Amino acid sequence: MNKTARIHLTIDDRRVEVEAGTTVAAALVIAGVQVSRISVTGQPRAAFCGMGVCQECRVTVDGRAHTLACQTLCREGQVVSTAAGVLR
Repeated sequence: MNKTARIHLTIDDRRVEVEAGTTVAAALVIAGVQVSRISVTGQPRAAFCGMGVCQECRVTVDGRAHTLACQTLCREGQVVSTAAGVLR
């Protein structure tokens, strides 16, 4: 039996467990987060292209704003903040 390592991170003050190697964008989906940011016109945004071109998946990771969730791997203890957390 091949057991995949699990890691824990915090998304909008909620502890989430994912497999090692998971992107932050995938962790957002697993956690049920549907909005990663709000556009300058007030529109909700989330991961779209999955390869960093559209930049719609920008979140704050460990205090670093505008991090592309689709291009960032989850790490143990990581803290992710999204617009969804602000909207609660």
